[in-house]
Amino acid sequence: MFRKSDFFIILAVMISFFISAYLWFVVQDREQAIFTAIWIPSIFCFGIYFKLAALLGRNR
Repeated sequence: MFRKSDFFIILAVMISFFISAYLWFVVQDREQAIFTAIWIPSIFCFGIYFKLAALLGRNR
């Protein structure tokens, strides 16, 4: 069900989330924290795109 690439996508999302939380709560740099938090949906979208491309390519 999960491939190695899926775990890398989830790992990238978790790293982005923790960096964003660190910037928000520890460094108190709100703008950088929001900018880093915007990466999370983008990473998920890339992951979904590559997953669908692999599934559709496998069915042909």
